Amino acid sequence: MTNYYYTHNPDVVHDEKQWNFEIFNHDFKFTTDNGVFSKRTLDYGSRTLLSAFDPTALPAGDLLDLGTGYGPIGMALAYQSPDRQVDMVDVNELALSLARKNTSLNQISNVTIFTSDCYDGVTKTDYAAIVTNPPVRAGKAVVDAMLTGAQSHLTVGGTLTVVLQKKQGAPSAKKLMTATFGNCTIIKKDKGYYILQSVKEG
Repeated sequence: MTNYYYTHNPDVVHDEKQWNFEIFNHDFKFTTDNGVFSKRTLDYGSRTLLSAFDPTALPAGDLLDLGTGYGPIGMALAYQSPDRQVDMVDVNELALSLARKNTSLNQISNVTIFTSDCYDGVTKTDYAAIVTNPPVRAGKAVVDAMLTGAQSHLTVGGTLTVVLQKKQGAPSAKKLMTATFGNCTIIKKDKGYYILQSVKEG
């Protein structure tokens, strides 16, 4: 099978859909397709993450949406913080083409969209925040690498914010983030979704 949303080039029969979704009291337009995660609406985990994320307490610097998919989290953060640059990365080229289309469709320009398998293509080491709704189906090793790798790409005081369902490994992720950063807080729980946040200390 090559059509998983976390593969480089999903082998899919294209079936583009367009729909709207309100985030931060703004009506976003999205184009999605087969071969991407949550193609019919914004998934509940991403909604919960966005509602819990507070950019006002962050240090200066850019944001990274790791595993951006067709772009809803990165776009929403870019809209919420127009003075910040948001990097949106994914391994899935189809998803990235949709993310480019969606940022253009919504006239969001403070973003950079590029290919990266986990952190392979990420060169910055001073992000103010990294946010991710990790691809659980890609396996624990991939998710763990997304969590542990964040440490070396954050500025001091920067945060890693992750959404995971309790049944899909949130408790073990919390342990791993605590081991990596020395801290991890559950900043929100909603319908089995945990929003976990670690801060890079000096």
